[in-house]
Order: sequence, then structure tokens, then C-alpha cells
Amino acid sequence: MVANIRSGSSPGGALRYNKEKVDKDEAEVLFWQKMLEPYDKCGRLDIDACMESFIPYLEANRRTTNTVFHASLNPSPEDRLTDEQLRKIACEYMERMGYGEQPYIVFKHKDISREHLHIVSLRVDEQGRKLPHDFEARRSMEILRDLERKYGLHPSVKGQELTDREGLRKVNYPEGNVKQQISSVVRSCLQNYKCSSYGEFRTLLERFNISVEERTGTIDGRNYAGIIYGALTDDGYGIGTPFKSSKIGKDVGYKALQRYYENSKIKLNKEGTLDQLRQTARDAMSPHNTRDEFRQLLGADHIDAIFRINSIGRIYGVTFIDHNTGIVANGSVLGKEFSANTFNELYPVLKNNKQVAEQQYPEQKYEPRSHTVNPVSGIVDTVLDLADTWAYEELQQQIKKRKKDRKSLY
Repeated sequence: MVANIRSGSSPGGALRYNKEKVDKDEAEVLFWQKMLEPYDKCGRLDIDACMESFIPYLEANRRTTNTVFHASLNPSPEDRLTDEQLRKIACEYMERMGYGEQPYIVFKHKDISREHLHIVSLRVDEQGRKLPHDFEARRSMEILRDLERKYGLHPSVKGQELTDREGLRKVNYPEGNVKQQISSVVRSCLQNYKCSSYGEFRTLLERFNISVEERTGTIDGRNYAGIIYGALTDDGYGIGTPFKSSKIGKDVGYKALQRYYENSKIKLNKEGTLDQLRQTARDAMSPHNTRDEFRQLLGADHIDAIFRINSIGRIYGVTFIDHNTGIVANGSVLGKEFSANTFNELYPVLKNNKQVAEQQYPEQKYEPRSHTVNPVSGIVDTVLDLADTWAYEELQQQIKKRKKDRKSLY
């Protein structure tokens, strides 16, 4: 079971979201606690009635900005739970999270193949005091592990969240149709995620076993720019022959990606867009964690933290991928408190350098490469293809060398 916890300034937004699902018959009210009847005279969910139960708490609040506790609990697709079991799980989860005496309402969603719960409550008590939320992500993960054991549920599988969006699954080279697999994933990523830079987009695609490389340069006095896609193995090695974006379509080419980055920047720059990701990452950061435990805490919220680590185990960059909101952001985008220096202070290199092995994905640096050649008889494409092949082979040799260097450190 996986939990995703959100916060906000008013419960109205969370209630409207769930009401839309109820009105479409994609969800139903499972139960409520310490709240007035949430239905109107016609038996329809009434947001105003729900808000009446929350207003005394909100009026008593004087300092807390994000007063809303909105959690989704997602069992494994293999678990088939009755409504009574879901009620017990929701009650115990809220009790152990410290919200057992709060007013809250629980919705059962059935808009996807896996039934899951949404819980809307408040982070302030009747006196307007903020309820403790230290290490919220870690506590939530520990509680869910206990509930899995108590109710005999399947443990959550890392990466399972990626299958919720159509077309998003890791490329499997032995299955064949590699170009089709890659085109499907790339287009789905462009539709479901927001990346404001080439580096962020590259990191996202590597998550799905896809390499992407920008190629810019000059040929016979003319500038060119292109994109090369390829398949990767699970451990980050290139496999098969990479191909130009034109083999897929203009919508995944260089110019299309530049427009995509700019549009993503506009969306990510909107006020409040990155607040939830910042808060979730902040909750998981602790000097008492290891790098791996930090990633596990974020993983419970469907967020990947991908560290870029040099040969001695020092972090020189981090990228966060929030699969809930489709946000991909480098630490520098989130703020100074999420910089590489901050994480190096939190998780310093161990003396025996064992943390070098903690990097989940091999360090891969694809630098835009310039090619200046004199094409013979105007066969520009042929020259570019040869240059791409040589550069790709050179890249793979560099990756293998870095892997050997890391192994020598043990």
C-alpha cells in the first residue's frame, strides 16, 4: 500500500475534487467522522455541509497556512478489500497519524482498476493549534507497512505507480518493436510530465530505459540541431542502434522539445505549483536518514529522487520526479535548501566509500556535441548518422570505464 499526502490552504479544493468523482459515479463516500451529514435533501454530496464541520477549526486557526490534510491510500491491485476492511484501514491510519480525533471524510475511488481511498481532514485542532507533522512521510510509510502485515496485504512495489498512465512502462529491448516502444513512452512523458530543461527530460526518460541526446553543430556553414533516441538496459547501458527523432515524428524533435521546455517553465513558475513537492522533500530530509532511506520515504509518495554522484561518492546534483503531479525538477529549481551542497551535508561520503553504490542509475552525461564536416555530394544525413554512431560508441566506453572505476573503490 502506498500513501500520497497533500496539503492546502482550504479543504474546499479537495472536497470539490472528490465531489466531481462522486457526481461521475467514479467514487462514493465510504464514511465520515465528527462531521455533519454530508448530503443535501436530494441525497447529493453537499460541499457546504462538509465545510460547516471544518469552519470552527479554521476560524480558530491564526497561524497555520496549509490547514488541509488530504491523503490517498492505494492498495496493491492484487488486494481485493471489502468496504468494511477499507473503513478499518482508514480509521487506524488516521488514528496512528495523529488525526484520530479530527473531523474527516473518506471517499472510495473506483475510476481506475485499483480501488483506493481519499481522506480529507484538517491539520489544526479545535483550538486552532497545528497538529504535529514531523517526519510525516516516514511515519506514514511505517504505518502502512504495519497495516500490510496486519491485514495480509501485498507490499507496495517500487515503480508500480508508473503503470497508472497509459503508455508509461520501461522499454524492454528483447520484446522487439523498440522504436514503437520508445515513441509511445516519449509521447506519454511529454503529455504527462513537465520538464523545464533538456537535463530534466533526459533524467525522466532514463527512468523508462530510454536515452536522449541533443546534437547541434555546423555542416558546410549551416547550423543544424537534432535529437537522438535509444534504448537502455536496466543498469544504464545502451543497447541496439540509436535513431534520429525524425524516425518517429516532428512532435518529438528538437524544435518541439524547445517549445515543450518553455511551456513547462510557464506552468512550473505559477505560484504554489512546486510547494507540495518542496514540502514532501523537506519532510523526508533528516540527518538521521541515509540516502537510500530518503529515497524510500519519497518513493512512498510516488516521488523519485535521483542523485548524480561522482567517483568518490559526492553528490553534485539531484532531480526529483513527482509521478503524482507530473513534475520533474532539479534541486536548484526547488531552492537552495535542496541543492547538492545541502544533501552532501546531510548524507556525507562514508569513509569506506560504500555509498558510491547507492546511486540508483549510472552517471550519464550527454553533452551536446558539435560536428563540423564537409559532406561529400550533399549526403548530410549519412555523415550525421556516422557521427552519431561514433559518439554513441564513445559514450558507452566512457560509461563502462566509470563503472570499473567505481568497482575499484570497494
